[in-house]
Amino acid sequence: MDETVLNRAVNALDHGHLIVYPTDTLYALGAKIVEKRAVLHIFSIKTRPLSLPLPVAFSDENMVSDYAFLSPLAKRLLSHFLPGKVTLVCKKKERIPSEVTAGKNTVAVRIPQDPVALKIIKKTGPLVVTSANIHGQTTPENVSEIRKLFESEMINVFVDDGPRSGKPTTIVDVTGSHPKILREGIVSSDVILKLSDGE
Repeated sequence: MDETVLNRAVNALDHGHLIVYPTDTLYALGAKIVEKRAVLHIFSIKTRPLSLPLPVAFSDENMVSDYAFLSPLAKRLLSHFLPGKVTLVCKKKERIPSEVTAGKNTVAVRIPQDPVALKIIKKTGPLVVTSANIHGQTTPENVSEIRKLFESEMINVFVDDGPRSGKPTTIVDVTGSHPKILREGIVSSDVILKLSDGE
């Protein structure tokens, strides 16, 4: 990946703009979570209801713990499955704007297993990580197709790292003492439940 493109992406994010960037599943629309106008812009261009929280991508456990409360269960699953194709729903800390979480006191946490995404997040801090699509529609695998979905002035940088495809992440609520599978994805619920039970 050309470092010039990565630097342009980081600069755009730092100035409150949007980017498209690769993850280990599909391409995502990204904005710094502290840039409220940019976050609301993502809802707008996706036609996504404001009542649906946006997941957040982090670079590592230390960054997650700055923004979310990690219970023993959350730490156990995080250390085993992340970076990777699991999303953990944790209780959020106040520094995450309510616009990101639709006013809820929880946040969906991801650490993508993608070197390009991780490089960007390490430089910018947490980013919104929502599929680069129109809400309710499939996400194109190629940046060229994603460009067609959005007007060019809406997104400042497209970080093209080749086709991306795959099943969605498995979403697990870890706010209680036992995990709750909210969406089964590429990691089976049986594997998660067995690990959480100490097997």
